[in-house]
Amino acid sequence: MLSRKIPSSGEELPVIGAGTWRSFDIGNGPEERSTRVEVLDTLFEAGGTVIDSSPMYGAAERVVGDLLPETHRQNDAFLATKVWTEGKQHGIDQMHRSMDLLRVPTIDLMQIHNLVDWRTHLSTLRDWKEGGIIRYIGITHYTVRAFEQLANIISTEPIDFVQLPYAISLRNAANLLLPLAADRGVAVIVNRPFEGGNLFDAIQGVSSRRLVEEFDCSCWGEFFLRYILGETAVTCVIPATGNPAHMLDFVLSAGKAVPNIAMRREMVKFFESL
Repeated sequence: MLSRKIPSSGEELPVIGAGTWRSFDIGNGPEERSTRVEVLDTLFEAGGTVIDSSPMYGAAERVVGDLLPETHRQNDAFLATKVWTEGKQHGIDQMHRSMDLLRVPTIDLMQIHNLVDWRTHLSTLRDWKEGGIIRYIGITHYTVRAFEQLANIISTEPIDFVQLPYAISLRNAANLLLPLAADRGVAVIVNRPFEGGNLFDAIQGVSSRRLVEEFDCSCWGEFFLRYILGETAVTCVIPATGNPAHMLDFVLSAGKAVPNIAMRREMVKFFESL
């Protein structure tokens, strides 16, 4: 799998990871849990490592912590989660709980979810990073209206990662945030690469013939992800799925050459013509 460097450290990170919003918020049923193990196995077998979660995602952290040992690859995982509460001590307590649920002594990336009480938590995260409890610090949001605030923090605070929405139909981040992150040496994780599934709704009934003939893409998921990966400021994309076949489509997208600027323009033109 293609990998890109985390600017603040030079560590290589595979460009496709696994989101867990909704997809890993499941119960204890053996069938649904075994399916999620297959999703993780598919990610790892392709060279992926990033698994992103949050206390906001229901049972997702617990499920990831339960299932990782079944993959026998838990030492390969790059675990990212978030703090999503107000108040210093509440944040500390929540992050310790996340570590317990994920069954790890160290979190690779701790992010401030949707910028909730970010000033308070950023101070804690700096102390934790210095103490080796976490390896990287990040901030996140899922809406365009937060982009200005994200940009202000990137410009003024030393952070390692920003997580934001970016898709072929939602390209706002390319105007300011992606160039700014590249300039400031901040890694970018892309969430909602399919606009919460809306992109697949938009192409219902549309032939995929041109995907193969013109863009060397075997499916729409690959088309949407390769467009994002053509943006060199993007470090990793985290599509969420509970379906191993879909995860296979996603990781295969990272095994091909990324589209250049001209090709990405054609991809946008094609998509907007549908």
